Amino acid sequence: MRRIYLYICLLICLPGIVNAQQTYTLKSCLETGLANNYSIRISRNEEQVNKNNATLANAGFLPTLDLTGSYKATIDNTETTVRATGEKAKDSGVFDQTFNAGLALNWTIFDGFKISTNYQRLKELEKQGETNTRIAVEDFIANLTAEYYNHIQQKIRLKNLKYAVSLSKERVRIVEARYNIGSFSRLDLQQARVDFNADSSQYMKQQELLNTSRITLNELMANHNVDEMFFVPDSAIDVNMTLIYNDLWEGTMNTNASLIKAEQNNMLAQLDQKIVNARNYPYLRLNSGYGYTLYKYDIAANKQRSNWGFNGGVTVGINLFDGNRSRERKNARIAIENARLQRQQLELNLQADMANLWQAYQNNIEVLKLEQENLIAAKENHTIAMDRYMLGDLSGFEMREAQKSLLDAEERILTAAYNTKLCEISLMQISGKVINYLE
Repeated sequence: MRRIYLYICLLICLPGIVNAQQTYTLKSCLETGLANNYSIRISRNEEQVNKNNATLANAGFLPTLDLTGSYKATIDNTETTVRATGEKAKDSGVFDQTFNAGLALNWTIFDGFKISTNYQRLKELEKQGETNTRIAVEDFIANLTAEYYNHIQQKIRLKNLKYAVSLSKERVRIVEARYNIGSFSRLDLQQARVDFNADSSQYMKQQELLNTSRITLNELMANHNVDEMFFVPDSAIDVNMTLIYNDLWEGTMNTNASLIKAEQNNMLAQLDQKIVNARNYPYLRLNSGYGYTLYKYDIAANKQRSNWGFNGGVTVGINLFDGNRSRERKNARIAIENARLQRQQLELNLQADMANLWQAYQNNIEVLKLEQENLIAAKENHTIAMDRYMLGDLSGFEMREAQKSLLDAEERILTAAYNTKLCEISLMQISGKVINYLE
């Protein structure tokens, strides 16, 4: 029994040790996590890739300029017959050489609007990269906020269990004193000790759950030491009971990131169709160059010949048939239809989620109010039971029931507050307002 007392005292002193550590509010947790969390950093890097790709050059607007050089050598055995005389001349190991160096410019002037459509598509992908980052950020804020309030919930539960241990300890003291003077039986003493041990065991397990929540918060914030001790100053779950359904739904339709991404997917499908249709138009390509060519002859009349010069040309053409255009057109139309249907399905899903969450949010608020009234009654009942127990007018079993009723009431109000907070967080995320937790 003494060993258990010492262990409980050690656990009770831990909050004082934590107070000396880093202090994290919800805002500081979110700021730290948004700066360090690996998923957020990866999403931002992918967004930057999309930004880097959204250029005129990548779309094909700009010409290409190549610097080229080549060398060619031939060794031949030749036989020449003079037409007039029929005289033949043979040469072996004739060594001819060609040196070539120059600049080559190629530029697609018109490609059936494919180039401009490609650029629009790259810009749309850039926007979608921003939307993907926003979705990742909002998911992170929602997850970390939920875990932050879970940590507060576990801390409050630990406090309640600590109070339960103190009550059980006081009961053991009373029973021991009464047992020594013969007022209580040994059965009463043993039952009081059993209840104290049970409460102490539950308190120890709750300490483990609180530590698990602390480690999860460190992981979300990407702290290198996931076992780092810190202190959360908030001592209650702050529930916003003033949400308005119409405002939330209006925010969902206007700013929900998933809906915005669905619209972007629809636009990308339409641009893909335009790229396919670009093959119906002619193309115009410009090619030019400037170079130097040197020819060296082994047995010709001229020993060598060199050329400096400019060359240029224009290519105009149209693809009449490639065998795949009809199939790609059909698939492009199907992709547009699917994007439209997915957007409608998403809107319906959001509407259902909003309705369910709103109903749960309202119900939990009512439960929270009811449990607040029950807690007041349970505290009064426990006070009366303790007074009667001190007078010997109440059995240990009845005292334990009064204590359990108080703990149950505290647990129910804590659960109702946390469930209401989870509904609030989900509603804020769906309506695109979860970023407000950073304020």
